[in-house]
This record gives sequence, structure tokens and C-alpha cells, in this order.
Amino acid sequence: MSSSPGVGVRRRNLLAAGGAAAAVAAGCTPAAPALPPVAWVGARHERGHRLRSTAALPPPAVQRRAGVLVVGAGIAGLAAARGFEQRGVPDVQLLELEDSAGGNSRGHTLAGMRCPLGAHYLPVPDDDGPAREVAAWLHEIGLLQRKHGRSVADERHLCHSPQERLFIDGAWAEGLLPPVDPGSTAAAQMQRFAQAVAELRRKGRGARGEPAFALPAHRSAWGPVQAELERTTFALWLDAQGLGDERLRWYLDYCCRDDYGAGSATVSAWAGVHYFASRHGFHAPGSEGGAGGEGAAEREGVFTWPEGNAWLVQRLAAPFADRLHTGRTVLRVTEGRHDVQLLAWDEAAQRLEAWTAPQVVLALPLFITARLLESPPPALRAAAKGLGYAPWLVANLQLDKPLLDRAGAPPAWDNVVYGSRGLGYVDAMHQGLRPVAGATVLTAYHALPRSERPALLTDEERPWAERVLAELAPAHPDIHRRVQRIELMRWGHAMAIPAPGVQRHPALQALRAARGRVRYAHADLAGCSVFEEAFTAGCEAALP
Repeated sequence: MSSSPGVGVRRRNLLAAGGAAAAVAAGCTPAAPALPPVAWVGARHERGHRLRSTAALPPPAVQRRAGVLVVGAGIAGLAAARGFEQRGVPDVQLLELEDSAGGNSRGHTLAGMRCPLGAHYLPVPDDDGPAREVAAWLHEIGLLQRKHGRSVADERHLCHSPQERLFIDGAWAEGLLPPVDPGSTAAAQMQRFAQAVAELRRKGRGARGEPAFALPAHRSAWGPVQAELERTTFALWLDAQGLGDERLRWYLDYCCRDDYGAGSATVSAWAGVHYFASRHGFHAPGSEGGAGGEGAAEREGVFTWPEGNAWLVQRLAAPFADRLHTGRTVLRVTEGRHDVQLLAWDEAAQRLEAWTAPQVVLALPLFITARLLESPPPALRAAAKGLGYAPWLVANLQLDKPLLDRAGAPPAWDNVVYGSRGLGYVDAMHQGLRPVAGATVLTAYHALPRSERPALLTDEERPWAERVLAELAPAHPDIHRRVQRIELMRWGHAMAIPAPGVQRHPALQALRAARGRVRYAHADLAGCSVFEEAFTAGCEAALP
């Protein structure tokens, strides 16, 4: 990863230029592959930047009232609106910056094929697990059903096999955990890490039986075990355990970047352990459930769709079709004695709206919320100051036909290249039932270092497309010939990073507990961007 804005892109351009000069000097012409059409899609960051210049606003052209006003129609905002509806609160209205709901779970269509712009799967929750609100809603929409006294997932929406594979040593291997030789140092360290996770789950349980690591995280126990993990980074904790094997460390770093947007040197040891301990544990090769790599248990219970979690968004947003106001840039929120006043810019009509409601839910990233509130409370200021955010790049690649494949495991839903800066790609058509492979869309994910955010927010899209293709080319040498179009989605502040000290921060706990006229609902309250965290935060914000 680069350590300054755009350095990775610039370095590649520099190397390409040097190579071209050398080729000309040698009397030959370099054969640089041509790029297909490339375009930015999705989020319009310039709308959010409107917050920086609100000094001279025109008089409001529209005055509106609502029973409850929810600002932000991501997963948390939609869940909060649903919660108020279930309580019987009249006239719940939502305001959303973008032109569609969903936040980090929005979807897209490319060449008639559905594909995600962000989050793309949801693990199947247990009915009696900590994410009980998620499980109840999945029952409500039919993804989970009660049969013979137990909860059963609708198999039509579970991820089809094969689910995961890793390109390593010139071939594809099943699963994402790098293969190691039995009896090797690497295998022994994987066993030790699995034992450490199991031991922490046992030692960290609460006095009343609370799980040591739960999802959502605030329903975990909290004691000396968790506090010690929270004081250091995951990388330093692994060093202290003597777990330095290259393949194990790459995998654990990959998991952190995939779920948290930052690597093991940045996230807390609590977050690194929580990734495994709150769900399916860690299954080392040779252990029960470990055949084919880590996560065999997880592969049995993942919901996904061609458009990713946008499928879930559509069902959450449907009841609010006539009360979901998209293209609204909220500029100011003022809490009064009896109600809350809000100013929003209608991007389509180019006019200012004034809204009033007895209660407002701010389902937004906390650093934005702190800018909107005219008088932000101390807890909000502290929380916004203490959180860092990871930028992301999501690239949808339209292919005219299947790619040539290397030896090894067959094409899967999730495909990762070992050692790459990227997080791999998912195949949108993997969930289809067509008998013959054909045109498809690959969605490639990149969690970027924060230093690359300025370069990401420029209009230079082609260097990013080159970067995506270059990182997939070792596994697919014909990718330049097969790609017909590339559409890029940039997330400047995609997700809060669970760095040391974030989990159980007093300011975040205070905001989660707020029950006044202004309430807060966002995955930021958990210090990480996870569906279960966002949905639960929204449900809790709607409680009396």
C-alpha cells in the first residue's frame, strides 16, 4: 500500500513511462493494452461538500412537518423508520442525500446485469443470537422460516457453491486461507491462532453468560480480556503471541481490510479477534471443519444476491416509497425547546426546504452529524474526533465472455489474489441458474489507505481502472481483452475503523443511549461498518 496520496497510481505511471522510453530506445514499440470506456458512478461527493459553504442561504421555498424525521436512508436509517412505524408513530419521513436509498448497500445495473456498489452479503443469524432484530426481520420477509421447531434459511438466496477461492502459487486453491503443508511451522501457527481464539471466547464470557464476542458488539461481555485486547493493535498482539508466519499474517490482514477497511497494523486486537470469535471461529487446516481452508462453517450460511445487499435495501425501503425524499442535502439541524428544525437543499428542484419535527434521527456518519447540528453535544464532538474512516474503491467490470482460468479450484463467487492490494472480486452471475457461462459483471473491491483519499476524489478515473486490471491480471491474463466497460464507485469515507480505544468509547456509548429529541443511529456507534450493527442501531433509536 502507498503512504501518500495517489503514490501507487503515480508510481505505476512512472514505471510505465520508463518502460516505454526504454522500448523506444531499443527500437521497438511497447504493447500497452487499451482500456475500455471507464466512468465514475454512484455517490456524488460534491453534494456532501455543500456543507462547507452554508453561510448565505436563500429563504426556504417549502415548509414541511413530520411526525418523525429520519436523516439518512442507509441500513440504520431505514431500520429506524421501520421501528417508528411499528410503534405506530404517524408520518415518518426520510431524507437521503443520494438519489437512491441504501448507503453502503446500494446496487447498480451494468449492461442489464445487476451488481453491487458496496456490501454484498449477510451471514445467516441465529434466532436466539445477539442480532435478534435482524433475525426477526429476515423471518418477516421470508428469508428465514420456522420448520419443525427450528429456523431454516431460504436456500434460493444462500450463496451457491463454490463460494471462495484464492489464487496463490500460480493456481487457484479452495477457500481463502492460504494452503500450507501439514506439520509445517505455518500449520502449527494456524492451529495456535485457532486455539487462542477459542480460549479468548471461553475466558471472556460474562458473569451472566454473555458471550465474550457478539454481533452487535455492545451485547458482548466486557472485562479484562476485552480491555487488554482493545489497548493494542492486532498486529502487535500477534507479534506478542509469536504468530509471524507470512501466510497466516497475510490472511488475517486481508480479513481486517475486508471487514474493517484497514489492516492488522491499524485495527485493535479486539477487532481482529472479534472478526472470528463473534461468528464462526477460526478453523485451521486439519481441524474439525477446517477442510478446504478456514470458514467451512461460514460457507453454509451466507445470503447474497447479484446486486448484493441492495436486495435487502429494496425490502426495507418499500414501505416508505412515498415518504423517502432522495436528493436532499441536509445543511443544518437545530434542536429547539419543543421540536427540531432542519434545512435541506432539494438537488432536483434547486431550492431550500425547511422541515420541523418533534423528533429527528440522525442516521449519518458521526463526523457529518457533528457538522450538521448547530449545537453538537460534547459526546458527539468527541466521537467524531476519535473516529477515522477508510476510503474504498468498488469497480464493476463488464465482461463479454468468461475469463481464461488458471489451474486449480473452479470459478467461485468470491475470488481473491494472494498478496494483492485489492480484496478480490465477486461474480454477479454466480447466483444465476443459467446452464452455460457467458457475459457477466465482476465487482472488484479495494479498501484504500486514508492517504489515498485525495487522489480518489479527483476526476482521474483511468489510473484507478488500470490499477484494478493490473491486480487481477496475474490470475486472468486475458482480462484486458474481455472487459468491455468499467464503472467505478468511490467511497471517500466508507467505514469507521475500529482502532484501539474505539470499542466501548464513552462518547459512542452516550450517543447510543441518547433518548431526546435528537437521536443517533449509525454503524459508527459500533466503530465499524457492519450490517448487523447498523440495523440494530436503527432499531434501538426507535425505542420509546
